[in-house]
Amino acid sequence: MKAALSIALTLLLLGATYAEVRPASTKNVIVFQEPGRFGGWPANHGIWSWGNEILVGFETGYFKESSRGHSIDYSRPAEHVLARSMDGGETWTIEKPSGLKPPPGERVAGVPTGEGGKPLTDCPGGIDFRNPNFILTARMTSIDAGQSRFYYSTDRGRNWEGPYRLPDFGQPGTAARTDYLVNGKNDLTMFLTVAKSNGKEGRVISVRTKDGGKTWAMVSFVTPEPEGNDYAIMPSSVRIDSSTILTAVRYRQFIDLYRSSDGGMTWENAGRPAPATGGNPPAMLKLKDGRLALAYGHRLPPYGIQARISPDNGNTWGEELTLRSDGGSWDLGYPRMVQRPDGKLVTVYYFNTDAKGERFIGATIWDPGPIGNSGR
Repeated sequence: MKAALSIALTLLLLGATYAEVRPASTKNVIVFQEPGRFGGWPANHGIWSWGNEILVGFETGYFKESSRGHSIDYSRPAEHVLARSMDGGETWTIEKPSGLKPPPGERVAGVPTGEGGKPLTDCPGGIDFRNPNFILTARMTSIDAGQSRFYYSTDRGRNWEGPYRLPDFGQPGTAARTDYLVNGKNDLTMFLTVAKSNGKEGRVISVRTKDGGKTWAMVSFVTPEPEGNDYAIMPSSVRIDSSTILTAVRYRQFIDLYRSSDGGMTWENAGRPAPATGGNPPAMLKLKDGRLALAYGHRLPPYGIQARISPDNGNTWGEELTLRSDGGSWDLGYPRMVQRPDGKLVTVYYFNTDAKGERFIGATIWDPGPIGNSGR
């Protein structure tokens, strides 16, 4: 917290030197906004697309203004919901599939989740991950040493199977968010956050199933164990080629990259594309033209959503692009991102334009530009 305040003060004092660089075009739209409600954390839930059909998950609760924490009422129930767009993110409808309800009696990060869904069970396996309509979402019970689970759908998120138990992989506990890569029909790699040796969050591991979700094995630690009160959490991963994976990881004040050249068996640090986020997870995407896009919330003044483009598989990154800078407080971000058939990107996040106002789910539709201009 002290480090964040120091960085924020520096930016305020040097505000005259801060110059925004924006993409060639941006358009902001509302995904979910209701009076008296809190919408949050798409990065925990996931995003998927089929052409111009886009589906994103997030959490809704009740708004309660807080100057110290998230402005959600921790005494009232929250829901896990979906928003679907059929026109490339221009308009959205809210869906509340019963299959995504948490197990009975569960609380997520202290928030009660209302009426319980089906009990947690073991997955029977046999999931066809190559089904073009398959999607998976992962959930957690605690940001520290908790129990994690997953659900899957084979009809683009309209109906869901689960919740299915994920192992602890010999760790003090797990805190799963949604990040996975399909390797084959019954073969999938998932990236999870596990607790540090002291039981606090956390560090990233890769795990794998080869029997359609019935059994899971830990493959590797992606990150070293952070020291002190720092953490390495909330990965966002892309496959560069058949043997190379790049994973972006949230630390307390920055985003680091890790690269594996052997399919996830071993990892090395690959740089720091976002050195001062104020604490926000990455959304990384491989574009149709081979470039990489990275988006993240900016929890330091000016509050907003930022992005960078890499032309060379994450070895170098272009200048920071401002998708929007009209945030009212630090309580925003957690993006996920897809690319439309026309090449534009749709970055979904939670946001506020007034520190005393509701948190809503927004999206920025933006043009990454042609190869060679880093998104401008």
